[in-house]
Amino acid sequence: MEITTTAFKRCVVLKTSGRIDGSNAPEFRAALKEITDDGVFNIVLDMADVNFMASAGWWVLIDTQKTCQHLNRGELVLASVLKSIQNSLSLVGMLTYFKIFDDVTSAVGSF
Repeated sequence: MEITTTAFKRCVVLKTSGRIDGSNAPEFRAALKEITDDGVFNIVLDMADVNFMASAGWWVLIDTQKTCQHLNRGELVLASVLKSIQNSLSLVGMLTYFKIFDDVTSAVGSF
Protein backbone atom coordinates (compact mmCIF):
# COMPACT_ATOMS: atom_id res chain seq x y z
CA MET A 1 0.00 0.00 0.00
CA GLU A 2 1.38 3.36 -1.03
CA ILE A 3 0.23 6.42 0.89
CA THR A 4 0.76 9.99 -0.28
CA THR A 5 -0.30 13.24 1.34
CA THR A 6 -0.80 16.64 -0.20
CA ALA A 7 -1.22 19.72 1.98
CA PHE A 8 -3.64 22.43 0.95
CA LYS A 9 -4.46 25.70 2.68
CA ARG A 10 -7.45 24.33 4.61
CA CYS A 11 -6.91 20.57 4.59
CA VAL A 12 -4.67 17.63 3.81
CA VAL A 13 -5.49 15.04 1.13
CA LEU A 14 -4.37 11.51 1.89
CA LYS A 15 -4.37 9.14 -1.09
CA THR A 16 -3.93 5.40 -0.92
CA SER A 17 -4.62 2.48 -3.22
CA GLY A 18 -5.48 -1.21 -3.30
CA ARG A 19 -6.81 -3.02 -0.27
CA ILE A 20 -7.04 -1.60 3.22
CA ASP A 21 -7.23 -4.53 5.61
CA GLY A 22 -5.74 -5.90 8.81
CA SER A 23 -2.32 -6.39 7.27
CA ASN A 24 -1.81 -2.71 6.44
CA ALA A 25 -4.24 -0.96 8.82
CA PRO A 26 -1.42 -0.04 11.26
CA GLU A 27 0.44 1.78 8.47
CA PHE A 28 -2.80 3.50 7.44
CA ARG A 29 -3.48 4.51 11.08
CA ALA A 30 0.07 5.88 11.45
CA ALA A 31 -0.30 8.06 8.34
CA LEU A 32 -3.57 9.56 9.58
CA LYS A 33 -2.22 10.00 13.11
CA GLU A 34 0.79 11.88 11.75
CA ILE A 35 -1.59 14.36 10.12
CA THR A 36 -3.65 14.94 13.27
CA ASP A 37 -0.51 15.07 15.44
CA ASP A 38 0.62 17.96 13.21
CA GLY A 39 -2.58 19.80 14.21
CA VAL A 40 -4.48 19.27 10.96
CA PHE A 41 -8.05 18.09 11.50
CA ASN A 42 -9.58 18.66 8.05
CA ILE A 43 -8.67 15.56 6.07
CA VAL A 44 -9.79 14.31 2.66
CA LEU A 45 -9.29 10.60 2.01
CA ASP A 46 -8.98 10.06 -1.74
CA MET A 47 -10.31 6.53 -2.28
CA ALA A 48 -10.29 6.53 -6.09
CA ASP A 49 -7.80 3.66 -6.18
CA VAL A 50 -9.06 1.76 -3.11
CA ASN A 51 -10.82 -1.40 -4.25
CA PHE A 52 -11.52 -3.01 -0.85
CA MET A 53 -11.92 -1.77 2.71
CA ALA A 54 -12.01 -4.30 5.54
CA SER A 55 -13.40 -3.58 8.99
CA ALA A 56 -9.88 -2.83 10.28
CA GLY A 57 -9.71 0.07 7.83
CA TRP A 58 -13.12 1.37 8.83
CA TRP A 59 -12.13 1.32 12.51
CA VAL A 60 -9.08 3.45 11.65
CA LEU A 61 -11.36 5.93 9.87
CA ILE A 62 -13.88 6.01 12.72
CA ASP A 63 -11.12 6.65 15.24
CA THR A 64 -9.66 9.41 13.04
CA GLN A 65 -13.12 10.96 12.56
CA LYS A 66 -13.59 11.10 16.34
CA THR A 67 -10.19 12.78 16.73
CA CYS A 68 -10.98 15.32 14.01
CA GLN A 69 -14.44 16.16 15.32
CA HIS A 70 -13.37 16.44 18.97
CA LEU A 71 -14.07 20.03 20.09
CA ASN A 72 -15.39 20.80 16.58
CA ARG A 73 -11.86 21.01 15.18
CA GLY A 74 -12.64 19.50 11.77
CA GLU A 75 -13.64 16.29 10.04
CA LEU A 76 -12.53 13.47 7.82
CA VAL A 77 -14.34 13.32 4.46
CA LEU A 78 -14.16 10.68 1.75
CA ALA A 79 -13.73 11.31 -1.98
CA SER A 80 -14.13 9.10 -5.06
CA VAL A 81 -15.51 6.10 -3.18
CA LEU A 82 -16.44 3.08 -5.30
CA LYS A 83 -20.14 2.15 -5.28
CA SER A 84 -19.35 -1.29 -3.85
CA ILE A 85 -17.61 0.31 -0.86
CA GLN A 86 -20.47 2.79 -0.42
CA ASN A 87 -22.89 -0.13 -0.45
CA SER A 88 -20.96 -1.90 2.31
CA LEU A 89 -20.99 1.32 4.35
CA SER A 90 -24.73 1.55 3.90
CA LEU A 91 -25.19 -2.08 4.88
CA VAL A 92 -23.52 -1.57 8.26
CA GLY A 93 -25.25 1.77 8.85
CA MET A 94 -22.16 3.98 8.60
CA LEU A 95 -22.98 5.83 5.39
CA THR A 96 -24.10 8.92 7.32
CA TYR A 97 -20.99 8.97 9.53
CA PHE A 98 -18.80 10.34 6.71
CA LYS A 99 -19.44 12.98 4.09
CA ILE A 100 -18.78 11.45 0.68
CA PHE A 101 -17.85 13.53 -2.36
CA ASP A 102 -17.68 12.48 -6.01
CA ASP A 103 -14.17 13.88 -6.46
CA VAL A 104 -11.24 15.33 -4.54
CA THR A 105 -11.85 18.87 -5.83
CA SER A 106 -15.34 18.94 -4.33
CA ALA A 107 -14.09 17.47 -1.06
CA VAL A 108 -11.27 20.01 -0.72
CA GLY A 109 -13.73 22.78 -1.61
CA SER A 110 -16.00 21.74 1.25
CA PHE A 111 -13.55 23.13 3.83
